[in-house]
Amino acid sequence: MKKILVCFICLALLAACAPATSTPVVIVNTTVPSVTPPPAVTNTPMPSALWIHPGVPAAILEATKSWGIPVTNDPALATNQLDISDSGSLWIYALVAPFPTVTDDVAYQDLLSTWKGVPAGPLNGHSVLLAESTLRAFAAVWGEPASGAVRSVPSGELLDTAWRESAWAIIPFEEIQPKWKVLSVDGQSPLRKNFDADAYPLKIHFGLTQADAFALPSTNRDPSKLTTVILTGVTALVRATAVTMELRGVTFPAEFIRDVLREADITHISNEVTFDKDCPYPSSGYRNFILCSDPSYMELLQDVGVDVVEVTGDHLRDRGEAALLDTLAIYKANNLPYYGGGINAEDARQPVLMEVNGNKIAFMGCNGKREGKYPKAGVASPGPALCDYDFFGDQMQALKAQGYNVIFTFQHEECYSPGPCYTHEEGFRRVADEGATVVSGSQAHFPHVMEFHGDAFIHYGLGNMFFDQMTYILPNGETIDETRREFHDRHIFYDGRYLGVELLTSMLEDYSRPRPMTDVERAAFLSDYFYYSGWMPLQPTPVPQPTVTLTPIALP
Repeated sequence: MKKILVCFICLALLAACAPATSTPVVIVNTTVPSVTPPPAVTNTPMPSALWIHPGVPAAILEATKSWGIPVTNDPALATNQLDISDSGSLWIYALVAPFPTVTDDVAYQDLLSTWKGVPAGPLNGHSVLLAESTLRAFAAVWGEPASGAVRSVPSGELLDTAWRESAWAIIPFEEIQPKWKVLSVDGQSPLRKNFDADAYPLKIHFGLTQADAFALPSTNRDPSKLTTVILTGVTALVRATAVTMELRGVTFPAEFIRDVLREADITHISNEVTFDKDCPYPSSGYRNFILCSDPSYMELLQDVGVDVVEVTGDHLRDRGEAALLDTLAIYKANNLPYYGGGINAEDARQPVLMEVNGNKIAFMGCNGKREGKYPKAGVASPGPALCDYDFFGDQMQALKAQGYNVIFTFQHEECYSPGPCYTHEEGFRRVADEGATVVSGSQAHFPHVMEFHGDAFIHYGLGNMFFDQMTYILPNGETIDETRREFHDRHIFYDGRYLGVELLTSMLEDYSRPRPMTDVERAAFLSDYFYYSGWMPLQPTPVPQPTVTLTPIALP
């Protein structure tokens, strides 16, 4: 055993004395190292941004400025998009032409055909102009327009370009102004009270993809802000007109135009004579110039829905002061305001002030005929108002400052030609310069011309309304029947602003009742008066007149 133990010791000593080898000594660290976790993943929201379709109209763009959200040109970077949609803000557009345009209505299919490069119907021969935003809006709905017939024009240049080139245009409803004529499309016009937006093709909806984020204007045409006013010419329920009323009924003269007059928010009548309980039974003919009407004829004015009566007429004192005072009392008893005349000079100069659907309308008027020719209202005597232009100018300025649109009507000199008569222009233009929005002549038995003067529309004479002049014999013996042609002007106001006038046209029948003109009669009438007004060349070929069958009446 001792020998074995000695051997192991020797071997251990030999191992300790052996040279080192290249094999490293591995030291194992048994401590587990700490692991740094990856950063936490967070969903950072995209910065708010709005993309706006290039067809969005300026009025909606203005609303977006208060939202405080930046606008991006890239829809992919937008958190909300203002785009053409199936619902949302309803925007109404109008097909318009220069005011002296004879065409009244266009078929939608003709407009669409023209857009696609095949001009059709009355659009043939007229370019269609649009501001760039309007063009982009309808291109999104109808497709890109064909080149040639449709083009973009800066919004501020549309009206002048259209008048210069006899072009038509499509504009937003809020850009309508008096020098445009608004054409109906498939019988629908946004200027009219019976307008049906569902049946009208020139409309586009604009909406947000995040609809609850911001408020858009609901529409650019709110019917509760629209007011229509119809002005008419000479009414004198006398002579053959009165005979007809006695034979066929007091309301017979209104048979064909009653509904149009009733529809207006405000219907104006210039009644030139007094109601007199002692008025003799009427007789026809032009020999009688001391004029009066039976008080029962007031029913006709009520039947057509008259809202305001002009009393500037020459014949108001034919039957004496008492008859005139009685007539004014009849109007008051029927809650029918009158202006342009009165129980004395002070009363005669008072305007009639009305507010309908938020539009404030002031009616003013006077008798501009030469001093001494017809008596005017005095300090203590009734009659029509004298044309004191300085007084009326101050009155108009005060009313305009209160937000009124002033309609000023005249009884003035008469002439049997398109006129205006020799003294008209000075008075009519003066009240326009003083601030009248509309200036209209109620005295004309023969229709007169029109013009735009500054910001005002002037119509020097509308012609007869309810009167018996089927013909008129000129001093040279020539007989004319232009006294049968009548204008009834429908003026449109919206949200405190004057949009313009629609020229309604009638032809007098049966010595008493106007009827709407036929299309051929109307085209000839408008063509004549746009020519006389200096706006368009006369038709190279006269428009043929249809044969009109009149129903004769027995006149005593």
